[in-house]
Amino acid sequence: MNVPFLPTLSTFFIVLSAILVAIGWKLILLRKIDAHKKTMIAAAVAAVLFFIIYASRTIFVGNTAFGGPENIKVYYTAFLIFHIALSTTGAVMGIMTINWGLKDKLDKHRKIGPITGIVWFFTAITGVAVYLLLYVFYEGGETTSMIKAILGI
Repeated sequence: MNVPFLPTLSTFFIVLSAILVAIGWKLILLRKIDAHKKTMIAAAVAAVLFFIIYASRTIFVGNTAFGGPENIKVYYTAFLIFHIALSTTGAVMGIMTINWGLKDKLDKHRKIGPITGIVWFFTAITGVAVYLLLYVFYEGGETTSMIKAILGI
C-alpha cells in the first residue's frame, strides 16, 4: 500500500482536532475551564493545519479522483458531497463557537458548543472514510492541480 504523504498528514490533523474536541468536552464537564479553553484552541489549530495542507495540496498538486469501481462511484460522490457540506457547516459553527467562547458570550457558546462538537466528530469520521476510499481501499484515480486545470498547463 502506497499512501500519499500530504493527504495522510492532513487526515492526521483532522483526527487530532476531533480527539482534542473530545478531550476539551470532557474537561468542561469537569469544570476545568482553563484546560478546556487551551485544548479547544489546540483543536482549532489542528483543524486550521488540516485546512492549510488540504487547500495547498488542492491548489498546487490537485485533488485525487475516485479510483474505485465505477458501479460505486455515484455513492462515493454522494458521500463526498455530504462530507463537504458537513465539514463546511462544522467549520463555520466552530468559528462561531470559539468566537463566542473567547468573547465571553457563554450563553451562546454553551448552546452551540455541543452541537458543534457532534458535527465535528462526524466531519472527522466522514473525512477518514473519504481518505480510506481514495487511498487505502482503492488506488487513487487521476490527480490534477487546480492551477493546471484552470490554466490548461
